[in-house]
Amino acid sequence: MRLCSSFSWVPLLVASSTPKAAAPYMQLWIGATNLRMDKKREEGKEPIAKEREGSVKFKPEVHQMQKLVTTETSGGWENCWEQGLTPWDLGRPTPIILHLHQTGALPKGRALVPGCGSGYDVVAMACSERYVVGLDVSHTAIEKAIELSSSLPNSSYFTFLKADFFTWHPPELFDLIFDYTFFCAIEPGMRSRWACKVQEMLKPDGELITLMYPISDHVGGPPYKVSVSDYEEVLHPMGFKAVTIVDNELAIEARKVH
Repeated sequence: MRLCSSFSWVPLLVASSTPKAAAPYMQLWIGATNLRMDKKREEGKEPIAKEREGSVKFKPEVHQMQKLVTTETSGGWENCWEQGLTPWDLGRPTPIILHLHQTGALPKGRALVPGCGSGYDVVAMACSERYVVGLDVSHTAIEKAIELSSSLPNSSYFTFLKADFFTWHPPELFDLIFDYTFFCAIEPGMRSRWACKVQEMLKPDGELITLMYPISDHVGGPPYKVSVSDYEEVLHPMGFKAVTIVDNELAIEARKVH
């Protein structure tokens, strides 16, 4: 992974389902970090990096969204989309994804974006060498994604599906899974199931890329606070091994830790 040009507090986690030769385990803590992981069960116990915490100031819309999602026994996310209460929607692709795509750093083949929302990252990654599936539990989100993208030149290289990530069974495995605001949106008690599904859906040599947000000391969610050790806790039992930690320096300003 290449470092980007501006300093950021939002880290990027990358995981691979096969060992990478000459890729040592590193702890490079500069503010927040990227973590590169390898899907190979560890033989010994590796040190877990110390967490870097700060405080995140959420907008009022986030608190409204939290109330709606946590009080609705079902359909909370759909209601958020119906009401236009989507403070996580950037209205454009995630900068680091554009950078990785433009520099040729993303795996080719089939890619999955769970919790794709409006689908900006799906469209940004899709090309003749990479077919991307955008998945979301909200029917309204999928409708919006299709409306925004159906007439684009690369529309034959992506698709959007309404489905539950935890119960969906893809017809083919993926070379890449990209997760930004999905892991932090699910309840912490579901993270082990998330890791199981990631392993289940990835090809043996596939990669997981996830932007880690928010790194903070806040209580509750969504978004629930996350840390490198939170990922390690659920991915290590699945055979993933951390091999490098690097900064993501193209963070969205509003999502940096202050």
